[in-house]
Amino acid sequence: MRFPSLLVRGRLVQRYKRFFADVVLDDGRAVTAHCPNPGAMLGLNTPGLPVWLSTSDNPKRKLAHTLEMVEDGGGLVGVNTMLPNRLVAEALAAGRIAELAVYDRVRPEVKYGEASRVDFLLERDGEPRCWLEIKNVHLSRTPGLAEFPDCVAARSTRHLAELQAMVAAGDRAVALFVVQRTDCEAFSACHDLDPAFARGLDVAARAGVEVLIYGCTLSPQAITLARPLPWRR
Repeated sequence: MRFPSLLVRGRLVQRYKRFFADVVLDDGRAVTAHCPNPGAMLGLNTPGLPVWLSTSDNPKRKLAHTLEMVEDGGGLVGVNTMLPNRLVAEALAAGRIAELAVYDRVRPEVKYGEASRVDFLLERDGEPRCWLEIKNVHLSRTPGLAEFPDCVAARSTRHLAELQAMVAAGDRAVALFVVQRTDCEAFSACHDLDPAFARGLDVAARAGVEVLIYGCTLSPQAITLARPLPWRR
């Protein structure tokens, strides 16, 4: 996925009210950017960190800039939680997710469970349907290890139970974690920040929910879903 234009670099002044970030650009301009991440952004919201912003010329937008990436220890970290679904859709269309390449029809936002919409429903004649949930991963507290979530994620835990129900009904179900970091070689559930989710992921996997982890390549020009990573249980 290529950005419409080259990202601009700056330094984070503060992230506040979840969806706002004050940034001083490298050219000296001070701007307020939209922060498309409702989570804690643990370790990625420290004032002074280098950040990268996209720029929109849409006159209807209140804020022209969007916080896309943070530099953490020299590596790039994607913090825009709106992007993983686009990255996965692009990879599915190109057949770059080997475990899911058999499917030829992809439907987004299909209702399932009690009150949820699955990110994608994959279908092919003669194959079991596949219910696919996408999770964005940007936390890393141990060198080389990506973790999810970075705060209590009750909604994500509920999704795991709903995926289990799809497996029990005879379908496939997949939880796909998209690691938007260039510095991680493995993934783990975050047991201390959300033990319920960590337990739920283990239970779901034992019940037949497939757990996939894919890393990304990131640059100021583009982000691409790249390769599978191992799960450290």
